Amino acid sequence: MLTMALYNTYDVKKVHEAHLRAIARAAPVAHAYGFHLALIGFPLEGKPLDVARKISTHTTIGEDGRYLLELAEKNRFHIIDFPRRGFPPQFGTPVATTRKPDESREISPIELAERAFCGESFLLLIGLGRHGLPKEIFKLARYHMDITGRRVSLETCTAIGAIPAKIATLMEALKWRKDGGKMLRG
Repeated sequence: MLTMALYNTYDVKKVHEAHLRAIARAAPVAHAYGFHLALIGFPLEGKPLDVARKISTHTTIGEDGRYLLELAEKNRFHIIDFPRRGFPPQFGTPVATTRKPDESREISPIELAERAFCGESFLLLIGLGRHGLPKEIFKLARYHMDITGRRVSLETCTAIGAIPAKIATLMEALKWRKDGGKMLRG
C-alpha cells in the first residue's frame, strides 16, 4: 500500500481554502496512480466518507470532488491526528519527502518503488504549508526521499503530482521488466 499523506502546517484550528484546494488537487492524483490519500493534523471532524462528501460540495476540481468520494468509498481516504510517538503502523514505513534528505536516511525513488513492488507499504509525507514538514517529522520518518534526485525544491501541488507519478511509473517499469518486456495496458 502506498499512501500520499498531506501534513498540515497551516492552521490547525480552522479549515481554510488552502486546505480544501490541496485536498481537492491531491485526490485525483492519488486515485489516478492507485495511492491512498491521508490527511494528517487537519481540522476536520467526522468519518472520512462524511468529510469527503462535505469537501466535494466546495470544489470543481477532480470532477466536483468525485475522486475524493471514490477514494473514501473504497476506504482509501484517511484522516489521522498529528503523531505523538509515531505514525499508525498500518500505513507502512514513514518517508519524509524533501529536497534536503539526511544522507543517512535517504531512500531513492527507485529503491522505494522496488520495495513497494515487492509488497512493502510506505507513508509518503508531504508538508502542506510555507515551511514544509516540521523538524520533528524528519526525526520520526525512517527515510527521507528527494523525488527529483537533484535537490530541487518543488511547490506543494507540484510535489503532490510528481511523487505518485514517478513512483507509479517506476513500478510500471519494474512490472514490465518482470513480465519480460511485454506490452502493458493503459
